[in-house]
Amino acid sequence: MTNPTSRAFWIERPGKGSLREESLPALGEGDVRVRTLYTAVSRGTESLIFQGKVPQSQWQAMRAPHQGGFFPAPLKYGYINVGVVEDGALPAGTPVFCLFPHQDRYVVPAESVTPLPASLPPERAVLAANMETAINGLWDAAPLVGDRIAVIGAGVVGCLVAFLASRLPGAQIELIDVDPAKAAIAEALGITFALTRDASREADIIIHASGNPMGLQTALTLAGYEATILEMSWYGSTLVPLPLGEEFHSKRLILKSSQVGGVSPARRARRGYGDRMALALSLLQDARLDALITGESPFEELPELMATLSTTPSGTLCHRIRY
Repeated sequence: MTNPTSRAFWIERPGKGSLREESLPALGEGDVRVRTLYTAVSRGTESLIFQGKVPQSQWQAMRAPHQGGFFPAPLKYGYINVGVVEDGALPAGTPVFCLFPHQDRYVVPAESVTPLPASLPPERAVLAANMETAINGLWDAAPLVGDRIAVIGAGVVGCLVAFLASRLPGAQIELIDVDPAKAAIAEALGITFALTRDASREADIIIHASGNPMGLQTALTLAGYEATILEMSWYGSTLVPLPLGEEFHSKRLILKSSQVGGVSPARRARRGYGDRMALALSLLQDARLDALITGESPFEELPELMATLSTTPSGTLCHRIRY
């Protein structure tokens, strides 16, 4: 009996993708076969990868858990996959999240998937990887009760960071963006919004997640004395100029990086990747977060869609792919 086949999205060369048919491996002991319900495009990172903007020094660091091929291309990449178990070591019909690329069926060890909470709709679970990033960022930033926290960049990660931080007692959260249309998203999430030119100053913590070097420059101007600036954007091969000759030293500012590939040092002694993902899924059980999903397309359109989203996103937050 021949093994079943699947279709997967591959980056054939920078700026060009296609759907390929693949044979699935046989189920081994402890494996599950999953039928995909939804994936989503991680617009910042996947756009850089689709455009071939990953510097060679980061090819190994940027490998996804179930990546196919090698940088820069041909490459099967992605880490937002919500599906249902068809067969294997978990009960058939179990809805799961997996850090798997855009593919309609796949086989992985059962420990690679996380069952969804019963009250979490699979449609919303596509936000799990971004929520995991937001959790890690807040572990790195270590905000305190009553802090003034500025979040620059009202993309999915920035919105999730601000949403989580707003639960801290007494904290004053301001979500900042250059696009006035993002005010509607902030309102849906119950978060104060400000355009960059109107943003409050003297913040205790500034979290930058816009993906634009100008946003990081803005963070320096909003920081109070001895404040911490947490950089969550990843720029690929783009150079980032910073005015470190102005107030950076006199204000004794701290500029700190955050990257989801490793559990934050603040928690890694007691939390693993599975713990962090389970927490992310539990925190998605709030219907207000549906506002972050701004579009949906069938899997068959992904090659053309990826080309569009990587160059002209037009206000897109999370774009869900339907299988």
